[in-house]
Amino acid sequence: MFHYDRGLKLTKADLAVDCPRRQPRAFISHAHFDHMARHVYALCTPETAQLYQLRLGTRPVLEMPYREPIDWGGLQLTTFPAGHCLGSAMLLADDGSTRLLYTGDFRLGPSMTAEQADFPQADILVIESTYGDPRHRFQPREQAVEQLVGLVRAAFDRGLPPVIQAYTLGKAQEVTAVLGAAAIPVLQHPEVYQVSEVYRRCGVKFGDCRPYRGRVEPGHALVVPPRFHRPASLPGLGDHLGIAVTGWASDQQTFRRYGVEHAVVFSDHADYDELLSAVERAGAREVYCTHGPPEFVDLLRSAGVNAFRLGEVQRRPKAAT
Repeated sequence: MFHYDRGLKLTKADLAVDCPRRQPRAFISHAHFDHMARHVYALCTPETAQLYQLRLGTRPVLEMPYREPIDWGGLQLTTFPAGHCLGSAMLLADDGSTRLLYTGDFRLGPSMTAEQADFPQADILVIESTYGDPRHRFQPREQAVEQLVGLVRAAFDRGLPPVIQAYTLGKAQEVTAVLGAAAIPVLQHPEVYQVSEVYRRCGVKFGDCRPYRGRVEPGHALVVPPRFHRPASLPGLGDHLGIAVTGWASDQQTFRRYGVEHAVVFSDHADYDELLSAVERAGAREVYCTHGPPEFVDLLRSAGVNAFRLGEVQRRPKAAT
C-alpha cells in the first residue's frame, strides 16, 4: 500500500506525503517548512491551504475538510484533526481492505488554536515520534500555562519586557492565545503577526494582539521567532527577560541555545506517554515510526508491538518486466 522513497509515498495513488521536495502530487499535513514544498498539486485542509500559500505563494490545492472523505487514485482519503497547529491533519488512506493512518506531527491534548486530535483506528500506523524517549514526559498543560503567565507577570514587576521565543507558525499563536486569556496584551514580530492574521480569518481569537513596531509598551509581552530574540534583531528593545517555550526545555542546553533566562516545557508535539496512547488508540497491526529516536521502536517491540522505523524495510516496488 505504501513505500519509502526518501519519504512516505502511497503507492497506488502515487501520492507523496509530507515531502519537503517538489512533487507532482503531495499531501501536506500542516504548513511547517519541513513538511511541504512548492508542489505541482497539493492536498491539504482548507486552513493549511491558506498558510501554505502565505508561506510559499499561490499554488494549486485540493482542499480536504476534516472527516469528509474523497476518492483519489484508487484510495479513499480522509483527514482528521492532529492537534498540532491550525489546520494540521492526520491522513487516513483506505484501499477497501487495508486502512493506513499517517499522523504527521500531532498532539493529543487540548489547544486554544487547533482542533483537538481525533484518532481513527487503522491496520497500519505511521507515527511521528519526536519525543519517543521515556525522559520526555511533559508537565500538565495547566502547570505550563501557570508557569508562563507567572514569568511574564514577574518580568512586568521588574520593569522588564518579557520576550517569548516561539516558532512563527503554531507555537507563537498558542502562546499569544494563552496570554490573551490571562488578559496580557501581546506584541508580535511582523512574521508572526502575518501568520496570526490567517488564524484570525479562520476564527481563532487572541485578545489584545498587535504587531511590534520598534517599541514594547509597559505591560505588554513580545512574541518573536527564536532567531529574532537578540536586541540587535529587534531595534528599540533593550534590556528584557528572555523566555523560551519548547518541549526541549528540560534540557540544560536549551538555555544556551536560545539565550534565555527561563524555559517552559510547552510543546505542540505528543510526549512519550501520548505516543504510547496514540499507538494503543490506533490499534494497528503494524506501526512505523518517523522523526524520532530509534530506541522508540525497540521500546514498542519490547511491549509486543509489531514496530519498525519508517524506511527500514519499505522500498520502492520494482517495475514489472
